[in-house]
Amino acid sequence: MQRVVVDPEVPADVAELLRRNGPLLSRFRAGWSPEPGDVSRLPAALVAPLAVTAALAAAVTALTGASVGFLLVLLAVYATVLTCVYIGRKPAPYDAVERVLYRHSQRYRGGYLILEDFDYGARDLLGRVQRAIDYILGSRVNTMGMLDSVRNSVMLPAEEWEIARLLTKLSALRAKHGSLARGGRTPEVAAAMAPLERALAASEAAVVARVETLERYARHVSNAERALRSQGQIDALLAHLPEYEQLVAETGAARFSAPEIGHLSEDAAQLQRALRDSVRSAHEAFRYLDGPRPG
Repeated sequence: MQRVVVDPEVPADVAELLRRNGPLLSRFRAGWSPEPGDVSRLPAALVAPLAVTAALAAAVTALTGASVGFLLVLLAVYATVLTCVYIGRKPAPYDAVERVLYRHSQRYRGGYLILEDFDYGARDLLGRVQRAIDYILGSRVNTMGMLDSVRNSVMLPAEEWEIARLLTKLSALRAKHGSLARGGRTPEVAAAMAPLERALAASEAAVVARVETLERYARHVSNAERALRSQGQIDALLAHLPEYEQLVAETGAARFSAPEIGHLSEDAAQLQRALRDSVRSAHEAFRYLDGPRPG
């Protein structure tokens, strides 16, 4: 399921809260809002202790002949203490997640996009975008700094937001276009709508091209990941090479194994070149992604 897409301009802590609570944001969009809290209402957890205290106070009053006023004062003091403890431990109503999220959802309206903003075709494209970005940002070559991890962390969320924003526009226009086309079209209307349909198709193709650019970058990163993983395995084999050479020398099998062992060093060198080439290709793909975009 696609996550909430947030404008990079939204503060990071708020953005993370929005991303984690897509279903709640959908409920807000549908018209639901959290009810204001009522601190004055005592919870059930306080009622039982008060009832027990009242019974004890009544028994003390009956046995000692204390006045009813003493009973009322005792109950009032105990109720005050319990209420203060409860309020001190209970988060204030305005700190509940729903209320905090609701306030942010109103303040940053237009700064985030939820599932309902996309039609089914757009959701599929958005899923492809998010999978590519997640793979790139989570890759070892990125976290190890072999790619431009800082620019990735800035540019990729910005690209996700821009593509998502365009997809919502496409979704809205496709919905309007579909409603206008319902009920049949006369030849005149069909002719008038044809340029609009071509505009929609061209716009969708442009967005798909941006998605494919991201996926191409992710494939280059995947190649670099594979080369890095293979290089690590070959390096581990090379670390044990002296043990193999010693065993070969002790068993007198040097004439059979020397060429094969030599291939390890060649393989390691080839993988280093492949890794460099893969990283270089990823950088080139990133530069293409970072190119000028139409307004």
